[in-house]
Amino acid sequence: MQTRKKYIFLTFLASWLLLFFFGGDQLHRFAFFSRRKAEARRNWPRWTDRSLLKSFADPEELQSDGDPSLPSPRERRAARLNVYKNSRCRMETCFDFSRCEKHGFKVFTYPRERDQPLSESYGKILTSIEHSRYYTPKPEEACLFILSIDTLDRDHLSGQYVHNVNEKIRSSPLWNGGRNHLIFNLYSGTWPNYTEDLGFDIGQAILAKASFYAENFRPGFDISIPLFSKDHPQRGGEKGWLYQDSIPPKKKYLLVFKGKRYLTGIGSGTRNALHHIHNGKDIISLTTCKHGKDWEKHKDTRCDKDNVDYEKFDYQELLHNSTFCIVPRGRRLGSFRFLEALQAACIPVVLSDGWELPFAEAIDWGKAVIVGNEKLLLQIPSAVHCIQPERVLAFQQQTQFLWDAYFSSVDKIVHTTLEIIKDRLLPHRSRSRFLWNTLPGGLLALPDFSTHLGDFPFYYLQHGSSPSEKFTALIREVSPSASPSQPILRLIQAVSASQYCAQILVLWSCEKPPPPSRKWPQTSVPLTIIVGRGKLSDRFFPYAAIQTDAVLSLDEHTSLLTSEVDFAFLVWRSFPERIVGFPARSHFWDPEQRRWGYTSKWTNELSIVLTAAAFYHRYYHSLFTQYLPAGLRELVDSLAACEDILMNVLVATVTKLPPIKVTQRKQHKDTVPQQVGCEDGDAGTAPGWERSPSRPRSPPAKVKGTAGSGGRRFSQRQDCLNQLADWFGSMPLVSSQLRLDPVLFKDQVSVLRKKYPRLEKP
Repeated sequence: MQTRKKYIFLTFLASWLLLFFFGGDQLHRFAFFSRRKAEARRNWPRWTDRSLLKSFADPEELQSDGDPSLPSPRERRAARLNVYKNSRCRMETCFDFSRCEKHGFKVFTYPRERDQPLSESYGKILTSIEHSRYYTPKPEEACLFILSIDTLDRDHLSGQYVHNVNEKIRSSPLWNGGRNHLIFNLYSGTWPNYTEDLGFDIGQAILAKASFYAENFRPGFDISIPLFSKDHPQRGGEKGWLYQDSIPPKKKYLLVFKGKRYLTGIGSGTRNALHHIHNGKDIISLTTCKHGKDWEKHKDTRCDKDNVDYEKFDYQELLHNSTFCIVPRGRRLGSFRFLEALQAACIPVVLSDGWELPFAEAIDWGKAVIVGNEKLLLQIPSAVHCIQPERVLAFQQQTQFLWDAYFSSVDKIVHTTLEIIKDRLLPHRSRSRFLWNTLPGGLLALPDFSTHLGDFPFYYLQHGSSPSEKFTALIREVSPSASPSQPILRLIQAVSASQYCAQILVLWSCEKPPPPSRKWPQTSVPLTIIVGRGKLSDRFFPYAAIQTDAVLSLDEHTSLLTSEVDFAFLVWRSFPERIVGFPARSHFWDPEQRRWGYTSKWTNELSIVLTAAAFYHRYYHSLFTQYLPAGLRELVDSLAACEDILMNVLVATVTKLPPIKVTQRKQHKDTVPQQVGCEDGDAGTAPGWERSPSRPRSPPAKVKGTAGSGGRRFSQRQDCLNQLADWFGSMPLVSSQLRLDPVLFKDQVSVLRKKYPRLEKP
């Protein structure tokens, strides 16, 4: 036993000696380098020629690596936990999907209290929601809830700061810990650190916030929105500044900035360094110290010169004449300058580390914005110099698209926010990033219609496909007779004879039942009777029976030849995103009455093709019914002869292009008989063709309408046009001087060589 213990002891001792002799050197070397590494950290940087270098900053200052006014990581974490107590919220954990199953995506806004203050900007947000297609006045139908309490400005030094928000929201029976709620915010925190503290517990609510810090952003749950001013338009908005044929090969300035520089506090570091890149030639960087009441107490040696140089340049002129615009952070991460640069087609160069860009979940900002690093400011000029001209132009075009599609009005900002949330509810039917980042944009590409690019009228070229080779004719019938009228019988025969006709649908818009099937003509294509609701907007309802891409919209008194239909359809297949048809009208601005005018006179321009005889894509039926708010469709139903103007306005809003007029035989009567109404007259309207003039007339600006029922109808069309312009916030219609004829139309060649000879017969 003693011998065994002796051997164990000797073995242990030998192992220890081997470890000491062979591993001790490595342990000593490791400890030596650890001490040197720690020493290097303490004394960084250790320059060998330190005595020869001029000292610009203390090494400890360099090692601190930050603005002393910035909150420490611990302070940021404490502020974050104070606001985002549910920091791990995701749609799957903090959103009740069952509320959206029965009634779909409906939004309810809390009732407004009389004595409750409301800023102009928050009033616009609530108005956008309440006038949208998402709104419901019934909370039991709502999928999403919006507070009536103004939460935009949460800086407690602001006059618009609302106190006791926690008590107010918790007293509501709908709050439910913030579940299924959306909170809007533009300004958070206050001097000096401007943390993201909102001053109340948002619970499980989704936060739509400007100047969103990426560290606090909850991906797939929160939404970053742009910072916009109180003067931002409710709807419509100004157009971008980049126009066709107005793009110079090289603008006067390459890179510009003009704005305040903060002498102290958060955000001062980046703006104080901007003067280093100013060269007074192609790079203009101007700052002023005149900010706040006590700026003179903190002024430095550069302030006087900076203030003088600042006044030498106009801000708007710099935006117009520069290729790139620096967008540095302000006190908060975002600034108004971001949207200003987008509108001006001045490519934003963002210097705001940690900023979650607006709607980044949907928008590919890499195609429109240069994102720089605040610490690498001096590298920005050389970086933008290296961007090729063709890429610069692509960036500028994308800025204009994004501005017009998502940021030019409060309506678009709010609707984009809601549509992003809606896409999260049904991921398998959500928009792709391609739809969000390509004309006409995500708001006008409805996933309820399709998620396949080939089903939309605007993506055939990108998709490498063509629309279907057949069309569906939709004829609106309002005559209350017991049998079809002679004009509609002739029309059915002419349309059904077209080689491209797939089927004919007759929309019966009268309270009396339609005639029996035996009284309708026998045709080579299916003929179906659809009973409408007696409303003008019925003709643009997305009927399931329409399976072809093309729809030929017709009124019962329309007179067309088969060759006219064939030629118009072939033209439409080349322009499937537009309205292609026969009767054309135009709009104009009347400076005397300061309103839009409507005319049916022969002029050298057109902007409207009436849907009494026109081809368009069936997608516009879905857009008309599902995209437009109910109030706009009710307006159309209350005004006779307004639905075709609304359809033209809608298509022009989507495409930014005019309709196309095609050749027609000018054999239509000078006046068309007034249609007889359906019993109580609700569904009866005058025919869409109005009048086919046989000779040129006076200029449209002098047109005052006609007498009798025609004058009333003309006046209603003008009223409709102006109300639509007010509703859309601008006039979307685009004028054109183009008409398309067959290639040999009226050429002095043999009739046998012409494909459509009947179009030339008087």
